[in-house]
Amino acid sequence: MNELNVLTMGEAMAMFIADEPGSLEDCLRYERYVAGAETNVAIGLSRLGIRTAWMSKVGDDSFGRMILKTLTNEGLDVSHVLVDALNPTGFQLKSKVDKGDPVVEYFRKNSSASKISLEDFPLERLPITQHLHLTGIPPAISSSFRELSWQVLNHMKQTGVTISFDPNLRPSLWSNEREMISVINRFAEEADWMLPGMQEGEILTGYRNKEDIASYYLERGVKLVVIKLGEEGAYFATENERKEVPGFAVTKVVDTVGAGDGFAVGVISALLEGSSYEDAVVRGNAIGAKAVMSSGDHEGLPNREELEHFMKKGVLQS
Repeated sequence: MNELNVLTMGEAMAMFIADEPGSLEDCLRYERYVAGAETNVAIGLSRLGIRTAWMSKVGDDSFGRMILKTLTNEGLDVSHVLVDALNPTGFQLKSKVDKGDPVVEYFRKNSSASKISLEDFPLERLPITQHLHLTGIPPAISSSFRELSWQVLNHMKQTGVTISFDPNLRPSLWSNEREMISVINRFAEEADWMLPGMQEGEILTGYRNKEDIASYYLERGVKLVVIKLGEEGAYFATENERKEVPGFAVTKVVDTVGAGDGFAVGVISALLEGSSYEDAVVRGNAIGAKAVMSSGDHEGLPNREELEHFMKKGVLQS
């Protein structure tokens, strides 16, 4: 195939969302979707016309086939996805809520993705790409996936590929917080673009304000730090520029999960197209706002026409 714009890697799971609000144990009916931070970003980029590949492993089961069919239909390159005959595809349950964040229960122990290793994806066989997007989830899933992620990051960096990193902290996947902070910061400090949420930044750096969090990573070689501030928008900082960019008004919050991935889609796609840092953050805010107005992790991510329409009609927060 032609050279990629973006390569990403991670774990995809089947996701079952409750039909009605309430506790998961009381729910009788669920709707099935595909879940995964990296697949959300990949799908969002593909919908904007960015040539994107997702690299991973799925089980030889109905969930794995559903994931591959969904991603193929979204226009992704899945030629770097292996099928594991021994270990299953993970899945999750998610509650339906009228407001706030849903409850999510994961069933991913010993999943096919947790068995990924450098032997599965030799560095010399990695696809040619313009950009690599990583999150903090693969390093948390297993030590073998962590090592592969680290090797891929360094290999790509040596070839001049730009790298974005979203911490996507999952404390429940780590043995302790100290290890999580150490490993995630190790990855973050090698990235060109760092995309933490405000709370994540506080945990990772120990600082309590966005200016100090941004400075922490800039001093360690990161070129752009963009801190997500929820409905308030985002704050970005480079060596020469710092600015808070207001978010877009949301008519109704349906599902907050995936908003950060939508934000990453906006920032990455705009920067790859040569936009300014501020314009990239504006696009990130717009896609993040659209994402929370739909159920599912990636269902609200727009195509190019939908994005342009929303950005023209959308109202910035005052």
